Amino acid sequence: MKNKIKLIAGLYLIKKKFLKNQNYYFLKTPKISMIVPKIKDKFLLISQYRIPVRKKMYEFPGGHIEKGQSAKQTAINELFEETGYKSINVPKKLISIYPDAGRLDSKYECFFTNKLIKLSIPEKGIKVHLFTKKKILKLIKSGKFSHSCHIAAFYFYISK
Repeated sequence: MKNKIKLIAGLYLIKKKFLKNQNYYFLKTPKISMIVPKIKDKFLLISQYRIPVRKKMYEFPGGHIEKGQSAKQTAINELFEETGYKSINVPKKLISIYPDAGRLDSKYECFFTNKLIKLSIPEKGIKVHLFTKKKILKLIKSGKFSHSCHIAAFYFYISK
């Protein structure tokens, strides 16, 4: 087996020597940028069907960082593409997170914005929601909002 196998564009299986006679395998994946948008006392979430887990998931807007694009610009673009809302202030960096440092080299860059304007409709297949902090906490407890990096960014924001 080669040390790097391309699975699809931007996704590779990596094989590294580990200890004396062992191999360690992990996935090399694109970096991700996501944004926690807030309008007054409500947070803007999206929901969409996620094929790997076979269910509808609540999450914040986000996506992989394109080559040559900054994490902040990706967050701004994904917010607009997925929700039709545009940030009218410069998003603030919240936190950087590794979702599974044992199996993925992926890193999440998380941002926050609280000045938004609606300019368009959401991306096809995505539903936009405005929820209070209390409602999001209920969604987390019920398992309906269960994306670990998005939960971490949300808790990091509300703990400030």
